[in-house]
Amino acid sequence: MAALRERLAIPVLAFGGILMAVMQTVVVPLLPDLPRLTGASPGAVSWMVTATLLAGAVLTPVLGRAGDMYGKRRVLLMALGMMTVGSLMCALTSDIGVLIVARAMQGAAAAVVPLSISILRDELPPERTGSAVALMSSTVGIGAALGLPLAALVVQYANWHVMFWATTALGVVGLALAWWAVRESPVREPGRFDTLGALGLAAGLVCLLLAVSEGGTWGWTSPRIIGLFAACVAVLTLWWRQQLRTERPLVDMKLAARPRVALPHIAALLTGFAFYGNSLVTAQLVQAPTATGYGLGLSIVATGLCLLPGGVTMLLLSPVSARISAVRGPRVTLALGTAIIASGYVLRIADSRDLWMIILGATVCAIGTTFAYSALPTLILRAVPAGQTASANGVNVLMRTIGQAVCSAAVAAILVHHTSLVAGAPVPTLHGYLLAFAMAGTVALVACAAALSIPTDRASRETPRTGRPTGAARDEALEGA
Repeated sequence: MAALRERLAIPVLAFGGILMAVMQTVVVPLLPDLPRLTGASPGAVSWMVTATLLAGAVLTPVLGRAGDMYGKRRVLLMALGMMTVGSLMCALTSDIGVLIVARAMQGAAAAVVPLSISILRDELPPERTGSAVALMSSTVGIGAALGLPLAALVVQYANWHVMFWATTALGVVGLALAWWAVRESPVREPGRFDTLGALGLAAGLVCLLLAVSEGGTWGWTSPRIIGLFAACVAVLTLWWRQQLRTERPLVDMKLAARPRVALPHIAALLTGFAFYGNSLVTAQLVQAPTATGYGLGLSIVATGLCLLPGGVTMLLLSPVSARISAVRGPRVTLALGTAIIASGYVLRIADSRDLWMIILGATVCAIGTTFAYSALPTLILRAVPAGQTASANGVNVLMRTIGQAVCSAAVAAILVHHTSLVAGAPVPTLHGYLLAFAMAGTVALVACAAALSIPTDRASRETPRTGRPTGAARDEALEGA
């Protein structure tokens, strides 16, 4: 039985990562109908997405740090539990206030991936770590690609609450499997939890992401948006100083400032931006009316199916990305992945009228994302002590989230300024979409440059009492696998 649990630990953790991504995307097909279904305004309904984004950004580094201190399995189960309870609340109500709170609870699931990666680093032998981490990283894209068409099918043919009942059932299964198959990691970093640091980071991130998310709606020069950005700068500056003076900080800023940690974080932000542009723009482009001359007028179900090949490709190529990292190093894999993303956008710019070319370009971007996302956690694992892997990977996932939020705002700004009237309604022009592709491709190239700038030196780490190699010794073994 113990051997079976050990063999199933990787697929169980990957299932949790896919669930997390599915939970984030299932509400998208509902957004146009939710004002009618809930009796709320479109602005209030949009908070069902914003609340998940904000909660995920805030809780990911916090839960990562808690996992390093109090047990990664324990915190993982808590995150999965909050996700499942949030889904159950959505299934039981049509009240917009309760729905927003429930979606915020589901945001806790964003910590599942960094916690799982840290567990894999602690528990697996070096020869299995690379492929397992690559699979875990790719679950973000796999779940997003699967969640959209499946949710659209449920919404189209059944009551919208059925979708949340289904995700609740999946959440219960994932929670039970994780409780059964995943054992607690012995690697801990003792100390007192930095509550003040957690509150400061939460306040700063809420100001930043709220301003980025609502800037297009409230107006980028409005007093509220300017005030939020100013508050963000002030709060995060004070937080940075507090972290430097705290004995056991939430985020080790001295460690985070080292090039081997800081550059992967920068690359994560840029890659998150470049990755998100693909799915965001593609979904709008193929659903545009045929009267535009370029749109295909596809349904939300068909749109999800257009993105599905990319998700399947990410699943199939995650072992390949791990092999490249083992042979050439994760720095090369990251640079290769971001370069492939940029080439995918070249295809999108070359032809965004034919469906097969749209799917091909989107799939090439997904391939690049697979390589990049699999390399980022490996770079972090090699650069930080074993006792800080969950919190450091949590910060890396946070940077991806910020990149996605900024991408969403930037794409919206471009499309709003490049519109034409179709049947009396403003619709983005093809030129606007191509500009968005060019912007995302340029950001991917900047991410490639950041990847190539990451130092390749390795510092030795201590070996914990479990007898399992960590740090440089473990990484050397991983490269030789």
